[in-house]
Amino acid sequence: HHTDFCRLMCGLSGFENEPTIAWVLVALGWIFIPVYISAGVVTMPEYLALRFGGRRIRIYMSVLSLILYIFTKISTDMFSGALFIQVSLGWNLYLSTAILLLVTAAYTVAGGLAAVIYTDALQTLIMVGGALSLMFMAFIKVGWYEGLVDRYMSSFPTVTVENTTCHIPRPDAFHMFRDPVSGDLPWPGLIFGLTVLATWVWCTDQVIVQRSLSAKSLSHAKGGSVLGGYLKLLPMFFIVMPGMVSRALFPDEVGCVDPALCQRICGASIGCSNIAYPKLVVELMPIGLRGLMLAVILAALMSSLTSIFNSSSTIFTLDLYHKARPRASEMELMIVGRIFILVLMCVSLLWIPVVQTANSGQLFEYIQSVTSFLAPPITAVFIMAIFWPRANEQGAFWGLMTGLVMGLVRMILEFSYTAPSCGQPDHRPSVLTDVHYLYFALILLALTCLVILAVSLLTAPIPKENLHRLTWWSRFNLEPRVDLTTPQRVPDPENSVSSEAEQSQPPTWKRVAMWLCGLSSPSSQSVPPNTQSNDLNFLHEKPVWRKVCNFNAVLLLAFNVFLWGYFA
Repeated sequence: HHTDFCRLMCGLSGFENEPTIAWVLVALGWIFIPVYISAGVVTMPEYLALRFGGRRIRIYMSVLSLILYIFTKISTDMFSGALFIQVSLGWNLYLSTAILLLVTAAYTVAGGLAAVIYTDALQTLIMVGGALSLMFMAFIKVGWYEGLVDRYMSSFPTVTVENTTCHIPRPDAFHMFRDPVSGDLPWPGLIFGLTVLATWVWCTDQVIVQRSLSAKSLSHAKGGSVLGGYLKLLPMFFIVMPGMVSRALFPDEVGCVDPALCQRICGASIGCSNIAYPKLVVELMPIGLRGLMLAVILAALMSSLTSIFNSSSTIFTLDLYHKARPRASEMELMIVGRIFILVLMCVSLLWIPVVQTANSGQLFEYIQSVTSFLAPPITAVFIMAIFWPRANEQGAFWGLMTGLVMGLVRMILEFSYTAPSCGQPDHRPSVLTDVHYLYFALILLALTCLVILAVSLLTAPIPKENLHRLTWWSRFNLEPRVDLTTPQRVPDPENSVSSEAEQSQPPTWKRVAMWLCGLSSPSSQSVPPNTQSNDLNFLHEKPVWRKVCNFNAVLLLAFNVFLWGYFA
């Protein structure tokens, strides 16, 4: 829900990203998940630890994943949800954020992954229904697609900045493939650059992959990926285009270009495109349906945040805290995970002012740019780990380090120079103005792959017996694997279970606290099975369902090709 939720707020952004995601979702179900399952892992840093050995890559991946969650997920979700409430109800931005966080944290802490998955499924129905109802109202208002094209291209704000053209809609606004040099989203970046970012989000990110790893079978995981791909076809029509309708209907507010006027309208002098969707809800929908859409936004917000909080907690407790305290009990890990969620919220809250003014005030552009600076090295390492058995720990580590340094340099420059408002001169260095962030993502990916390739070839390879069921080529291998590192996911029973008396009769206060945190009693704690036979049985599919999944995957990709061609 995370990317869809941000598109709800951005309106004019993200149109081109939807078809790309469908291809990556198919790759998740057909390529990445079989490898993760055969490896028998729970978190993505754990997979890299098994694949390459050592501790430094796992720790680096865990820390970087948490940083990316703060910069690109939690802070943007909190800001966009609070912005919608501010536009709809007139509440203070930070008061709205605080209330949303309290509600979300309450049922994340009490529920865990099971609650997140069930609420996700329910809230998806609410989101789709509410967004579809607004879509029809918006299209009726402007005269359907033909009317939208006419009115959008002539939606000039009343107050403009002299001797500028920033108030004029882009002539390629309804085209997906845009100029490779002057386009705001150049077509090579659309096809290749966004694929790099989408591969990190949908194939290597704990928030997404954790869902697929909890599937009952490989066919279920594939079916979930295909269903997600079908759902990704919808935002183009019921999120992005209604955002364009909002610009057409309210050019003075959504399309404002005068910095002083924009500051009064939405609190950001750089532009007000972020309010496109909530403005449409407030102006077009009757009171009852407006409440429904508020529920839709809150559902998307809480769904996104609970998913991220749960996955962040898993990464922190299993990949960082448990490594520092290997004898920690299961209850201690659960409590530490809940406390970490609260810390994560506080840090993300402090980053919101930066989000508000970054990337010309367009929230979705901010998400994509930050991801372009930090995620490509991760994508490169996972691709090389799965498809090139010769890649080793030294190559992966120095590839990650090289990519991180380059990405941080670009990211620091990006936030050191504020994008100019309309009519102001652009004093940013040419590396920011001339090298699009999607092109930078491709450069970063290529450089990381070259470093991994060179360093791996110059150092000793990993023995084959350490790679069984860890690469695409060895996922069905039945030979016993000698792990380079032995993951310690299961707590020490001597430390986690004290005595039978304590198990049978814990104090009342302890039972209440455990119930509020969604924890089971010590007597009900069990060690999850993690046998190689179970993992390999997971990969065997019933022929009927394998054919059903394959047919739907081909149908989904064919329809995406059609959309690309139609809107090119």
